[in-house]
Amino acid sequence: MNPRQNPYAPGAGSPPPELAGRGPILEAASIALDRLQNGLHARSVMLVGLRGVGKTVLLNRMHTDAQAKGFATAVLESPEDRSLPALLVPTLRVALLKLDRLHAASSTVKRAVRALGGFIAGMRLKFDDIEVGFDLGNEPGLADSGDLEADLISLFEAVGEAAQEQRTVMALFIDELQYVPERQLASLITAIHRCSQRSLPITLIGAGLPQLIGQMGKAKSYAERLFEFQHIGPLAEPDARVALTAPADRAGVAYAPDALDEILRQTDGYAYFLQEWGKHTWNIAQASPIQYGDVEQATAAALTDLDGSFFRVRLDRLAPAEKRYLRAMAELGPGPHRSGDVASCLNRGVQSVAPTRASLIRKGMVYSPSHGDTAFTVPLFDAFMRRIIPSFE
Repeated sequence: MNPRQNPYAPGAGSPPPELAGRGPILEAASIALDRLQNGLHARSVMLVGLRGVGKTVLLNRMHTDAQAKGFATAVLESPEDRSLPALLVPTLRVALLKLDRLHAASSTVKRAVRALGGFIAGMRLKFDDIEVGFDLGNEPGLADSGDLEADLISLFEAVGEAAQEQRTVMALFIDELQYVPERQLASLITAIHRCSQRSLPITLIGAGLPQLIGQMGKAKSYAERLFEFQHIGPLAEPDARVALTAPADRAGVAYAPDALDEILRQTDGYAYFLQEWGKHTWNIAQASPIQYGDVEQATAAALTDLDGSFFRVRLDRLAPAEKRYLRAMAELGPGPHRSGDVASCLNRGVQSVAPTRASLIRKGMVYSPSHGDTAFTVPLFDAFMRRIIPSFE
């Protein structure tokens, strides 16, 4: 088939041609934002799941929908090496200045801008990665103490009051939230909690790996009551079929039943992998309907692509001991695995490999679905490790 007309879109956060099976999740976020605009209580939304399930796609779609409704928004991604204040400052500045332009006479919006100015002044003494080339002014005593929790509460309250006066919502969209350090995460949760107690229309819609639930609970025990955790998993079989067939149908292309079944078997319904297999199958197939043999060839091409990019980029950032730990997990199968079984596979004691396991959790490579268990955060990673390191001793 003509690659120029290939409808599939594998990529980091790239929207798929058919967002199948996610309607209820999008609707839950939409309802929460509408309730806040109307002065009603709504919990913040948190998307949690493995790599490749489409969390970023959903977060971006929610952000787009919120903007379409005229809500004030700030969107950011948390890397491992940046502080939360450094990420918040530029995005909140843009959102507040936009709100200020729309409501030039609003004293509460101008006060929120000054609160951000005070927040910058206070935080620059504590976090050296805050880079600013502008002066927003400040109001002495407003969000400028240098204490992150207290200042973030004051800042969010000022922002929430501005949004409330303008009958809108300030929605913060934060991806990769599991990388925010615990104390900073605790301050973020506390600030959202205070605004919720005051019925201010400011909310957090975040996304992260499965360990985020435990991290938030550890940071603040009431987090599970403050947030609505949406568990994002692989698509159910009917939805996975639609994700593949709907874009092809629109282009006048069909799948043979056994070809479609084979893609579903290879991908386990993970959204990213469906797009990857769809792309390669389309490019290999000569005519419609797409045949089983086309999928067999596409599988080899898809795995080569994944091994060279999606999987490899995660492996290359690991230390030798961390790679060996993951290879031991792969030797045991997809998982989850008991930590003791992984240690036994390495001929080591559980305590001696615990620092390696903890490091892999911090790097987002594994998580603990239950006490003493360890699982990959990247689907199909066990098979990749066996391909890249065939022999395990």
